[in-house]
Amino acid sequence: MTQETAQGTTFGDSTLQGYLDQLAAKVPAPGGGAVAALHAAQGAALVAMVARYTTRAKDAENRPVVDRIIVAADTARDRALALADADAAAFTAVGNAYKLAKETDAQQAARGEAITAALLGAARVPAAVVAAADEVVSLATELLPIGNPNVVTDIGAAADAARAAAASSQLNIAINVASLDAGAGAEFAPVLAQIDEVIARADALHNDVVLAITK
Repeated sequence: MTQETAQGTTFGDSTLQGYLDQLAAKVPAPGGGAVAALHAAQGAALVAMVARYTTRAKDAENRPVVDRIIVAADTARDRALALADADAAAFTAVGNAYKLAKETDAQQAARGEAITAALLGAARVPAAVVAAADEVVSLATELLPIGNPNVVTDIGAAADAARAAAASSQLNIAINVASLDAGAGAEFAPVLAQIDEVIARADALHNDVVLAITK
């Protein structure tokens, strides 16, 4: 599922200026959900960059791990970028559901079902962003002990980007779940609990990087 910007392109095809112009515009999407997904994408890209700088002759012993991290980080980046498009589409679907007719009982029932389905979709996208952020933190943590020390601060920046992705996704999940009944909203309890753990791990990794460059 993709969402085209006003320029007719997806986020992956948009220029940075075009994306920022859309983000600043008085339009419903893109918004914080897309920003969260792009935080995760940037974190994954930073992990991949550090890993690619860790392919020197002296890194030969760790090359299998580094190569695996590169593939995983590139895949996570593509997935997170796609989630930015999916979030914009999901947000639009929620708005369209609320605009459905509600004059008759049948229309009200259909509208209610459409709203519930749209809200579930809108919450599932940031839940997937949390999973992407979790993976970025895991990859960055694995890379820190073996990564090229000349770019170690970028591992910390990757952790910070993943933290932002998870924290922002928490808000986007919560606001959609607040409009669902308890039964439907229960689906997201595990990921909401996971967010605190992702944030704690990202903060710990940031601190580890600080220690690595100040010791």
